[in-house]
Amino acid sequence: MPNPSQWSRSRPAGLLRAALLLLMSWGLAPAARAQQARAGGERPFLEGEVLAYQVSLGKHGRSGTGWLRVQPAQPLREEPVVLLRFDFETTLGPFHIQHHSRSWLSSRRMAALRYEVDERIPLKSVRERVEIFPEEGRWERPKSRGRSSSLEPLDELSFLYALRMMDLKPGLIHRMDRHFDARRNPVVVRVLRREPLRVPAGEFSTVVVEMEVRDPERFGGRGLLRLYLTDDERRLPVRIESQVPVAGQLVLELEPRPPDNQRSTEP
Repeated sequence: MPNPSQWSRSRPAGLLRAALLLLMSWGLAPAARAQQARAGGERPFLEGEVLAYQVSLGKHGRSGTGWLRVQPAQPLREEPVVLLRFDFETTLGPFHIQHHSRSWLSSRRMAALRYEVDERIPLKSVRERVEIFPEEGRWERPKSRGRSSSLEPLDELSFLYALRMMDLKPGLIHRMDRHFDARRNPVVVRVLRREPLRVPAGEFSTVVVEMEVRDPERFGGRGLLRLYLTDDERRLPVRIESQVPVAGQLVLELEPRPPDNQRSTEP
């Protein structure tokens, strides 16, 4: 069974950063470090983590590439943040489908401060930028604003990373009133089971989790995401399943390593 440490990367601080990155084309923090992080309530994902996926849509088989990244970013409103990025592109017949989302996640607390999404699917495009103000319990975007019900609000992308920090014992159900838009709460997380799974990156022991979120604009009221997370300290998402309006089921499966060309798609 492959070691999941092949599928992410940590960036050391200081003057040696650039040199070490050249030497460390791949490699997670050691398992002992990850275990200590979880025990101390710290995050199992680090700056520099890069996960590459093959994308399948409907019954058409492999048809694209996807990425999850954790990158350094400049402070936002004087608060240190990391930039979470999710990108994928695929095709459905003559149609080209793209999704790009960005979440500026506080480095000091599990709270999102900004969220952007640019999605292009058949017959519809979505572009959105939301500024989130946790202390003030509010959010705003160019044509609307609203209230948040949590001091640590999350968006769709940062929720994926928050899941990796949760107790994932099969049978548990977590109700989370933490979506930045209070109207879209609760987000319900169900831990379904443990399951061995083979993906292009290899075979893994996984924990299967479903996340349900209210989404009246894109999914008719209810969006459902299923994730297969490695059953270890890192909780790496090795398979992600969702539904794309009009196009059908979207499946992302972890690849052995990012292709040499990491430029992928950009919004």
